[in-house]
Amino acid sequence: MSILAAYMVPHPPMIVPAIGRGSEAQIPATIQAYQEIARDVARLRPDTLIITSPHQIMYRDYFHISPGSRASGSFSQFRAPQVTFQESYDTALVQEISRLADEAGLPAGTMGERDKQLDHGTMVPLWFIRNVYPDGRIVRIGLSGLPLADHYRLGMLIQQAVNALGRRAVFIASGDLSHKLQSYGPYGFAPEGPAYDERIMDVMGRGAFGELFDFSEDFCNKAAECGHRSFVIMAGALDGRGVRAEALSHEDVTGVGYGICRFIPEAEDQDRRFLSILNEKELAEICEKSARSDAYVRLARQAVEAYVSRKERLAVPKNLPSDILEEKAGAFVSIHEHGLLRGCIGTILPCETNLAEEIISNAISACSRDPRFNQILPDELPYLDITVDVLGKPEDITSPDQLDVKRYGVIVTYGRKRGLLLPDLEGVDTVSDQISIARQKGGIREDDPYSLQRFEVIRHY
Repeated sequence: MSILAAYMVPHPPMIVPAIGRGSEAQIPATIQAYQEIARDVARLRPDTLIITSPHQIMYRDYFHISPGSRASGSFSQFRAPQVTFQESYDTALVQEISRLADEAGLPAGTMGERDKQLDHGTMVPLWFIRNVYPDGRIVRIGLSGLPLADHYRLGMLIQQAVNALGRRAVFIASGDLSHKLQSYGPYGFAPEGPAYDERIMDVMGRGAFGELFDFSEDFCNKAAECGHRSFVIMAGALDGRGVRAEALSHEDVTGVGYGICRFIPEAEDQDRRFLSILNEKELAEICEKSARSDAYVRLARQAVEAYVSRKERLAVPKNLPSDILEEKAGAFVSIHEHGLLRGCIGTILPCETNLAEEIISNAISACSRDPRFNQILPDELPYLDITVDVLGKPEDITSPDQLDVKRYGVIVTYGRKRGLLLPDLEGVDTVSDQISIARQKGGIREDDPYSLQRFEVIRHY
């Protein structure tokens, strides 16, 4: 069979009467839409409910799928221990998704279980569904810090696994919208909050899943959204299918956005293979950008390709401009993939005989030794966006007033600890943010008597 339907749903615990104790009356449209979805599921009688939740175990570079045969949970942390759940996992489907992910080189599976209790992002939608449909096993999947494209790929593998095993499945993408809609809310207000809610409800209401990739990481972070990655996995599970989409409700009472949408799959539609479309677009943009790149970036790219493909250190090419061969300077090589940082390593002061060797060394380190990321693999090479920053000499400053996030990078030093942040980075809008990030990178506390330096860079694209 296949995925019979998919739903975008929120998970406010207050919507459960035993928790809300009357306050759930503030979100009547959400309750009504949830009840409609539950009746849908009961009519469809699926074998399996696939639930993605932001409150399931989450890793930066791995998708966790709950293992085992059974799981339990309750709303005890929300003062309603009497509301309990006993669920059975679809172990065969879990194994098939994990197997396909392993074959595809996507980091997903059942390793790293920390808490076998069901999370509230899973239990809230189950509360509505189990009131009218007690049957069907579940598959519970967490999100990750990996790019949106990888979340979509996971959804595609889920679709493949469902089809391979002949399951009748329903997909539940659990996730609230922005948490920054009102100043009186627990998370305060940010203009990106209502902008996110308006935009995501429009996109999902039209079933325009390709536009989910257009939400930048910075925009989503400022909006403090909860479910975007969950929605992207769901979109991937409907890849290549026509979809009848319908927005059922959107409410904001507590300063958090609650949106519900329904998606009914239809016939195959090659124009809705959104990851393929994204990859083709990104490849074209990177090829065009690479053709315009200057000698600094071309050198860094050659060094990355030589090391990733053949584990070789690139010999300095003979046709480089004289300034790269004669100048000595610190340099940072930054690598992005699908819009996210994939590696960044550099030197504040020169460590090599010339700038060319500096760039080669740091390019190799950025693709293979950045402790925040796994080594870059050969199949990633076509999608890498590389920049090179050549640093000017750092100068001491006595006040943050002497910084400008667009013009100057900052170095924060306390004893032997030192943290650096480059200038003009997306999401770093204030000097205080810049200093704070650099300080944290160096393991320097806010109350440490640290000193500041600033530096300018020449950024090469």
